[in-house]
Amino acid sequence: MNFLQSNPWWATTSHDEMHHRQDALLRRLLSDRVVPFTAYYSKLFSELGIEAGDIRGTDDLVNLPFTSKRLLENPKDFVVIPEEAALKHQWATIRHALTHGPSSTKRMLEEELRPILLTSTTGRSAAPVPFLYTKYDIANLETGGTRMMELCKSDPAWRHINAFPFAPHLAFWLAHHAGTGFNTFMLSTGGGKTMGTEGNLRLIGKIQPDAIIAMPTFLYHLLQQAAADKQRWTNLKRIVLGGEKVPAGMRVKLKALCEQIGASDVAIMSTYGFTEAKMAWTECMPDGDSEPSGYHIYPDLTFIEVIDPETGERVPDGHPGEIVCTPLDARGTVVIRYRTGDLIEGGLVHEACPCCGRSCPRLVGKISRVSDIRRLNIGKLKGTLVDFNALENLLDDTEGLGAWQIELKKRNDDPLESDLVLVHAAPSNGTNRDTLKKRIANRFGQAVEFAPNDIVFHSWDEIRELQGVGKELKEQKVVDHRPANDN
Repeated sequence: MNFLQSNPWWATTSHDEMHHRQDALLRRLLSDRVVPFTAYYSKLFSELGIEAGDIRGTDDLVNLPFTSKRLLENPKDFVVIPEEAALKHQWATIRHALTHGPSSTKRMLEEELRPILLTSTTGRSAAPVPFLYTKYDIANLETGGTRMMELCKSDPAWRHINAFPFAPHLAFWLAHHAGTGFNTFMLSTGGGKTMGTEGNLRLIGKIQPDAIIAMPTFLYHLLQQAAADKQRWTNLKRIVLGGEKVPAGMRVKLKALCEQIGASDVAIMSTYGFTEAKMAWTECMPDGDSEPSGYHIYPDLTFIEVIDPETGERVPDGHPGEIVCTPLDARGTVVIRYRTGDLIEGGLVHEACPCCGRSCPRLVGKISRVSDIRRLNIGKLKGTLVDFNALENLLDDTEGLGAWQIELKKRNDDPLESDLVLVHAAPSNGTNRDTLKKRIANRFGQAVEFAPNDIVFHSWDEIRELQGVGKELKEQKVVDHRPANDN
């Protein structure tokens, strides 16, 4: 079936029509749910001396301040908690009661507004923040997941493996609801923490899935072990990755390992999402060896801005900047103009996707986190800001380097001493260690002004232990063992 027939307006509409519809969705969300019934935004609008109706559309969002992670310390303030008396006087409630009766209206409102699912942030840099979903939100999660399946050109008759960890986190639940929404077989293994590497390998060998959805680092180790064990996964056609960055080098390594296990025609797609959006987006099915198409945003569910991280001003289409997210149809926990701290290299674009032809907005290029830019004191480089996003991409692209971890620590473990940067490495394909040392040092030279203090080689089992494969919710590729106030 052609996608024009199987997809709603979000995939084919013009920019002007999309803008018009998004304005209507935003007005309804703010006036009917967010401003009246969330403590934070009710107070904010009052302090600004404006009403919900003063925000006529997405262009007016610039009149509202950003919501930052720091403000989420009181998560209940961002939950839609309706007052029954106010609900009864809303026209939508009255209309539904007149046409369907009081009991049906009560049930409808409970399904729309009662929280029944909780996810949370991972809590790596701060305490985990809970985000609540109602049945209404779960329907949106299912819709978003179904669209991801369509963008990846999956097939309901296929077998899918969800290898995200069992946890109250968006990645696992979105993959789960993608399966139910797409009406396809989806088996969740719980990742490495539940069944371990061996358990996952045994199960995948028996199921012979057509698609695997997983964290990049965990799947890389899984495929590396499968290749070492001479397993054959000949049905595998799709790999969908989430939870971490996916540099070009990682895609190359995954493809090479897939060929070793008999899957020679695997398409690899990356996803981008975060807890605060209660949604994630995917690249579409690549056209041959074409560059990644960008993350396809659903304009009926989410409005994305890209801003200059210094000034907070919106940047033109196609310009780099920080991603800011506003939901257009959420319940439960809602955050408006949320500053993600994620930097998008190619910005937001609205022209039709060169791979699939869809006209929905797309986030294009590499995504990196502001928090991955860290200050180091190395020799004469006092207080130097180092972009570990760039280092991660370069290391993943290094020929002969299998798995790796960057460790930051203090010389002699003395808080007053200078910083040390160590690279822990597992060579691949029998690469000579001296040769690999030179390559890694050269890679550092391309991105930063120093070489690592040491490169320590490990076996695959040792590097898995360092990265926390099968133990951590997200494998650790950069670890900072310096005192907290020096990070």
